[in-house]
Amino acid sequence: MKKLNTKLYFITDSTGFSEDEFLLRVEQALAGGATLLQLREKEKTTREYIKLAEKVHVIAKKYHVPLIIDDRVDVALAMGAEGVHVGQSDMPVWLARKLMGKDKIVGATAKTVEQAKEAYEQGADYLGVGAIYPTTTKVKTVLTSTDTLNNICHSVPIPANAIGGLNKDNIDILKGIPIAGICVVSAIMKAENVRHETETLLAKIKELGI
Repeated sequence: MKKLNTKLYFITDSTGFSEDEFLLRVEQALAGGATLLQLREKEKTTREYIKLAEKVHVIAKKYHVPLIIDDRVDVALAMGAEGVHVGQSDMPVWLARKLMGKDKIVGATAKTVEQAKEAYEQGADYLGVGAIYPTTTKVKTVLTSTDTLNNICHSVPIPANAIGGLNKDNIDILKGIPIAGICVVSAIMKAENVRHETETLLAKIKELGI
């Protein structure tokens, strides 16, 4: 099994930012200690996605943080990302695994124990579980209870991360659940001081024993 540090998994949202500002925020988040990075672009063309991914990859490599591409196996393969993340309406995990190969990271979204087990059996390296809270991103969300999150953590041997509206002020709800980490978008992307917010989040995660 691949060694993955999903403690603070940063998922991007470039909406409303110039490219320079966006890339600066990505760098500040990695400088602040984000352990895994996902580039999520729902609106860009394939060519735009690849071009931006290549620029983000340069920054990720500088901090030795794996870059995961959301949804798009073709983009991940085209620009040499370390992995891909697929949701329940995207390409099946087994097919993403087949195309990416055994050495790349394949992550999956799971909202139920059944989905978690299926993703694991099909070759997923980690799970994103949620949404724990309502989110402000453009992604359609279905809320997941902390009981379900806890059950998922105990049902599969791969890392499971909580996702959905999480920030330093509300992650206490996860205390005692054996998650591997949390995924955040807005908590970092919309922060006034990205590096400081990332450092604070990481400290809070460690404080909870995650």
